[in-house]
Amino acid sequence: MIDVLYFAWVRERIGVPRERLETTAATVADLIEELRNREERYALAFSDLSALRVAVDQDLAEFDAPLDGVREVAFFPPMTGG
Repeated sequence: MIDVLYFAWVRERIGVPRERLETTAATVADLIEELRNREERYALAFSDLSALRVAVDQDLAEFDAPLDGVREVAFFPPMTGG
């Protein structure tokens, strides 16, 4: 089981802040593909990966990051400073 967290507009599009999922995904990209195939709202939220960042167990990661042993994946838009 993996906890998946959604922040900002990602949460707004999907409609929930977090969910616990059973997944066979090997990487973050595989997880995204599983989510896209669930429902239209997920497909919309993950339609433009250039507008997303991901953290794996609270560390920034790339979409090819492995999920073996991971407990949490979080998706959020890029942060802007100022």
